[in-house]
Amino acid sequence: MSHIRFVHAADLHLDAPFAGFGASAPAHVAATLRDATFDVYDAIIELCLNEHVDALLVAGDIYDASDKSLRAQLHFLRGLERLSAAGIRSFVCHGNHDPLDGWEAGFPVPATCHRFTGEIEAVPLDPADPGRAMVYGYSYPRQRVHENIARRFKRNDDAAFAIGLLHCNVGSNPNHDPYAPCTVEDLAATRIDYWALGHVHTRQELRAAGPAIVYPGNPQGRHPVETGPRGVYLVDVAPGGRPSLTFHALDRVRWTVIPIDIAPFEHAPALRNAIERAVGGALDQADGRPIVYRIELAGRGALHADICRDSYLDDLRDEVNREWAGQQQFAWCDRIENHTRPVFDREQARAGGDFLAELLTVFDDSSHEASLLTPLGDLFNHHAAGEYLRDVMPAVSGLPSLLAAAESLCVDELLQESTS
Repeated sequence: MSHIRFVHAADLHLDAPFAGFGASAPAHVAATLRDATFDVYDAIIELCLNEHVDALLVAGDIYDASDKSLRAQLHFLRGLERLSAAGIRSFVCHGNHDPLDGWEAGFPVPATCHRFTGEIEAVPLDPADPGRAMVYGYSYPRQRVHENIARRFKRNDDAAFAIGLLHCNVGSNPNHDPYAPCTVEDLAATRIDYWALGHVHTRQELRAAGPAIVYPGNPQGRHPVETGPRGVYLVDVAPGGRPSLTFHALDRVRWTVIPIDIAPFEHAPALRNAIERAVGGALDQADGRPIVYRIELAGRGALHADICRDSYLDDLRDEVNREWAGQQQFAWCDRIENHTRPVFDREQARAGGDFLAELLTVFDDSSHEASLLTPLGDLFNHHAAGEYLRDVMPAVSGLPSLLAAAESLCVDELLQESTS
């Protein structure tokens, strides 16, 4: 077989709203966030052109909603036309966010683009050389597809290489809706060589070969869960048939979460300085990109009471945004979350004569008792709770950490009750 080269993208979500985008954002920040998904798509097209690929494969969720915006449809079409003018083919399937029964303006795609229907189809990668590679694909006819579509794929060609294009949830990923659920074994049984998947927004290489099973993730993070580099895969298939994957980070704005423990800080300026250092460090790790970030304050410390005051966190957020949002490589804080707890002197509390002192004594007396596993076993094997707890029954070695977490929870509730 001759060399094959393609770009595997998924979950473009063109024109998707960007979490953290608010009226208070400066104009240049708002514009960058608003255009991020479009700019990333343009970068994908540029990558295809610069790398002289045979094709672009998009594994579903081109748009963010079934009623695709006119701007998103036109922008996607222009990218396909640029590829077509360069002799690069494109293969597109639709997922749960952009099913076939959603509204479309009716713009025709270039002849070099194949949009898969609600029936599984097999299309040559290169019509002039059908034996080179075949692309199998399926589009969602409606938003909710709960059948195992992978089991319907049956390779029936003599091509040297076969690619499957599918929007699905492999292995019951709990972070995504269970659409087109399937297993790695289902995909491997089809004899397809490379599975170009979409739907899961976190980049994953479930198998490297035999077959390769790959999620590129979404190319632009849009909220705090979607942190880190985002992009697409450039896939090279040598004459031997084994795919080689190169990830290209193309995101225009990068999400990050900044955790800060307040325990070391006695005064507000020290916390502010720690935030400054943390934001600067996050920018240094963003490969020249602006960032949108969320600060998570945690731990016990003297600043807990101040942090809990009305408007304190909003004022702190406004202050750090004034400092960092004006730069070309901006840093925009969308939220500061408070998970802090009040200062607690355990030895002093244990020496008291109240209920809290008795509770701490119970925890101390129980910290090394393996006999606790017996009552815990009743809970973890309960006919209703056991379904969720049985597989995480702690060993004796895990009891200290479990007790420490329970103690912390009890102490927090009691301290909160005493100050309310």
